[in-house]
Amino acid sequence: MLDLIQLVSTWAIPVIIAFIPLYAAFRKIPTYESFIDGAKDGFSTAIGIIPSLVGMLTAISMFRASGAMDAIIGLFRPLFERFGVPADVLPLALLRPLTGAGSLAYVTDLIKEHGPDSFVARIASTIQGSTDTTLYVITVYFGAVGIRNSRYALKVGLISDFIGFFAAVAACWLLFGLV
Repeated sequence: MLDLIQLVSTWAIPVIIAFIPLYAAFRKIPTYESFIDGAKDGFSTAIGIIPSLVGMLTAISMFRASGAMDAIIGLFRPLFERFGVPADVLPLALLRPLTGAGSLAYVTDLIKEHGPDSFVARIASTIQGSTDTTLYVITVYFGAVGIRNSRYALKVGLISDFIGFFAAVAACWLLFGLV
């Protein structure tokens, strides 16, 4: 069974990459022209979302540089520690909805500091996979299609991140306990 899984994982991407142009040729779809049209659309989309991205990245930098993140973490640290959440993963709760690259860099630092098999690293990795970059997603995707009023998307996204954070901690406590 393991050999079959390894065979499938080795050949899945090359087969898909080869299949798409062959299928397009079979259906007589102008593959290169379709690719060029898609690239043009992608370029115009990228140009359209640049102002939103610059605004979001500026806001994130101001939030971190102002010390607001440290103040919020300091305020909630005793409460989180009472519920078994290691203090080292608290910044991840704030960073993850804001920035994927920033939160990944923070998780990498935690893994380097505590070791890859530590309880903190396991919780941080699980949080990284259980939550999303809500503000980035709303900025990019809503900006790409011109939606200005995100309505409930922001609230639902942040609530989902909050639940994902605590579900990740609970899952790690259930699976690994205090190692």
